[in-house]
Amino acid sequence: MRFMMIVKATTDSEAGVLPNQELIDAMMKYNEELVKAGILLAGDGLQPSSKGIRISYPEPGGSPKIVDGPFTEAKELIAGYYLIDVKSREEAIEWALRMPDPHGFGQGEIELRQVFEAEDLTDNPETIAKEAELRKLSEEQKQK
Repeated sequence: MRFMMIVKATTDSEAGVLPNQELIDAMMKYNEELVKAGILLAGDGLQPSSKGIRISYPEPGGSPKIVDGPFTEAKELIAGYYLIDVKSREEAIEWALRMPDPHGFGQGEIELRQVFEAEDLTDNPETIAKEAELRKLSEEQKQK
């Protein structure tokens, strides 16, 4: 089962304050542990929302609205993420608890969310097979 570990933004991360070398080293060690365990699918830090773009759909059938950042409420923003593939919810929590304080300032917060699998959304075998086929094609494209 896949889980996303969402690293919440802080006022410092939104201000573009970069982590110190000690935190970078700790995060690199953690990343290495995830890779060696064979569970890391993806993970990256994100630029502040001042460099972001938000697209919203204000009304059904209406045109999308594009707004440039920055966005307010740092506590609702994301500074980074990991996508992991583990055997259980408990294992996902264990890995999240091992992560160093993501900001190194005692303000770190991680939200853990399970990713929907095709089987969670439908029992239609054709849809499930198509999703698996698209996932396989995506992996093949990355290897080219």
